[in-house]
Amino acid sequence: MRNLAILLGGALVLAACSSSAPPPPPAAPVVDLNNPLMAPGYLAQAASSDQFEIQSGQLAQQMSQNPAVRNFGNLLVADHTRTTQLLMSTAQSAGITPPPPSLLPDQQAMLSQLQAAGSGPGFDMAFKNAQIAAHQQGLQLHQNYAASGDVPALRAVAGQAVPIIQMHLNQAQMLNVSPPAPPPPPPTAPTSGSSGERG
Repeated sequence: MRNLAILLGGALVLAACSSSAPPPPPAAPVVDLNNPLMAPGYLAQAASSDQFEIQSGQLAQQMSQNPAVRNFGNLLVADHTRTTQLLMSTAQSAGITPPPPSLLPDQQAMLSQLQAAGSGPGFDMAFKNAQIAAHQQGLQLHQNYAASGDVPALRAVAGQAVPIIQMHLNQAQMLNVSPPAPPPPPPTAPTSGSSGERG
């Protein structure tokens, strides 16, 4: 009987120990999506940049009649689809869950402006200007991360993206587009005596 009491007492002590709450896990570091030198921020901004290029390139193929603009749009879709795939697979290999590709507010605003530009020469000029601005931003993002980013594997990918984006920027700056034609002047009323007379 005494042994049974000791066993029960020991079981109660063990039960009390196991029911105490485990220590809380360490607080997860705060993810700052606005810091382009930390992997989460870089991935979010790079993915958004790629998405803008892909979607604006598709828009160029639909809205432009200019073969140079359409060809450049096609190049953007192909190249930025590849850089997105490389970025996502490298992040996963490094143990980082990449964000789903989506547009951040700045890129969404630029895409909305392009969609509102209509078609023809007005679209072409808006497209050229948007591509120059977007590629300047993208170039700075990838150059900075390649130099000072926090994940070596992603720094290598950023370094590989730099010459592609530089090439696109050069092509955007040289894109041959015509400004939209000015509206025709309003018709003028014929002056009396100068029209309708026959000899």
